[in-house]
Amino acid sequence: MAKRKAHTGDTVTIKKYANRRLYNTLSSSYITLDDLAAMTRKGTDFVVVDAKTGDDITHSILTQIIMDEEASGKQMLPVSFLRDLIAMYGNSMQSMMPHYLEATMANFRANQSKIQEALKDGLTANPIAKIAETNLAVMRAVGEAILPGNKAADATPVAEKNDEIALLRKQMAEMQKKLDEIGK
Repeated sequence: MAKRKAHTGDTVTIKKYANRRLYNTLSSSYITLDDLAAMTRKGTDFVVVDAKTGDDITHSILTQIIMDEEASGKQMLPVSFLRDLIAMYGNSMQSMMPHYLEATMANFRANQSKIQEALKDGLTANPIAKIAETNLAVMRAVGEAILPGNKAADATPVAEKNDEIALLRKQMAEMQKKLDEIGK
């Protein structure tokens, strides 16, 4: 493990003691893994060092936070992804994976920002709002079609249902095109 300076710019140093307690040197207080997770979500840069050796153990602490989140039912990582990730260890491509994953997350964050900007510009002309509107219409249509005893669904002619589905497909294709344009 690499040794690291106590403070680098705005980086907060967290010391991990042998009793497994974490100490925030900026606030002079003991903290938990949940506190570190919250700091990460806020964008606070920190480094975790072993108090005795000075080794940088940030990677293993962040991995522990992910394991705790996954174990608490807040699962985000699909099993197939985890299997693929494990299979990459020892593989000739292992050294490329960190760069690939970082680039993928950077791209995701950039697209996320564009979507958030589109939301700020107003919901009326927003493709995301139209997606939500279409999703609601699809759910309503499916609900009306499959709920037993729904007279409105039974009274709707098949041709009209097909027209509605065709219209929804067209709207979804248009929204996908707009999303693709936003992503560029």
